[in-house]
Amino acid sequence: MTDLPHVTWLKAFEAAARLNSFSAAAEELGLTPAAISQQIRLLEKHLNSQLFKRLPRGVALTDTGQAYAQPIRKSFDDMQRATTGLFSRKRKRVVHLRATISCAALVIAPQLARFQANHPDIFVQLSTTVWASRFDEQALDIDIRYGSGDWQESQILHLGHENAVPVCSPAYAAALGGNPSIADLARADVVQIIGSETDWGRLADLHGLTLQVTTDWLKADSSLLALQTVSAGRGVTMVLESFARQYIEQGLVLAPTAYTLPKRRSHYMVINDGAGQRDEVKAVSNWIATLYQTLT
Repeated sequence: MTDLPHVTWLKAFEAAARLNSFSAAAEELGLTPAAISQQIRLLEKHLNSQLFKRLPRGVALTDTGQAYAQPIRKSFDDMQRATTGLFSRKRKRVVHLRATISCAALVIAPQLARFQANHPDIFVQLSTTVWASRFDEQALDIDIRYGSGDWQESQILHLGHENAVPVCSPAYAAALGGNPSIADLARADVVQIIGSETDWGRLADLHGLTLQVTTDWLKADSSLLALQTVSAGRGVTMVLESFARQYIEQGLVLAPTAYTLPKRRSHYMVINDGAGQRDEVKAVSNWIATLYQTLT
C-alpha cells in the first residue's frame, strides 16, 4: 500500500491539473513556478508514476494524471464544503433582532433571504414577541416595537405612519353579496385584534359613517392570527396594510372597500445602547429603515 502523499504536493497537483499550467498554479497558490514543479516531481516520485507531460510550451496531464486529478479535486471540494458548512457561521457577525410576531412573520422574514444574500457575512438571529417595551435581554441589538415611541432608550427611529384596512377572504366577500359595503363588513363576523378595539369606531368617526359593529366573533392577540383566521374563509378584520399586503398579493384576502384608517401608533426601530456603532448593526438597521420606506 502506498502512503498518502503530502497535502502540499496534492494541492500543487490539483491546481496545476485544473489550470493546466504550473505558472498559473503558482500564481494562485502564491508560490513560484519552480516550487510547483518541485512539489509535483516529489509527488510523482512518491507515486512512482508520471502525472504530467512536459511540453515545449506548458504541460498536459497524462492518462494517469487525468484519472488521479478527478478524485483529488473532489476530495478538496468535499473538505471545503465541510469546513464552510460546519465553521463559517461561527465567523459571521451576528445581529440579534426582535420584532412583534406579525412584523417578523409578515414584513421581515419574507425579505430576510435577500438581505443575507447581499450580506453573507452577517447572520441575523430573529426572535418574536407579542408586546415589548424594553430590552429585557442584553443580547438583543435591535427591537422593532409597535407603539407611540415613548421608551427610555436613546436610539429610536420612527419607521413611518401606517393605515389599517378592513379585509376578508374572497369567498367571504362573495357570501356578503360580492361587493360588500363598509356597513356590511361592520355587521359581519369581526375578528378583533386585541389592542385595536376602537378601530371600527374611529373609522366611522373619521369618514362620517354610522356603523353598527356586531359583537366580535373572535379576538386575536396578533395581526398574524387575525389574517390567518379570515383567510381561512370566515370573518373580517381591520389590519395594517403593511401586514395585509402579502395576503392580498397572494389572493388570500381582499380589501372590499376603499376605506382606510390612519393608525395613532406605528412601528419604531429601537437600537440597544452600545450596539449602534457596530457595522453589522448599522447594516441591518439601514435595511429595515429602507424596507419600511417601501411599505408606508
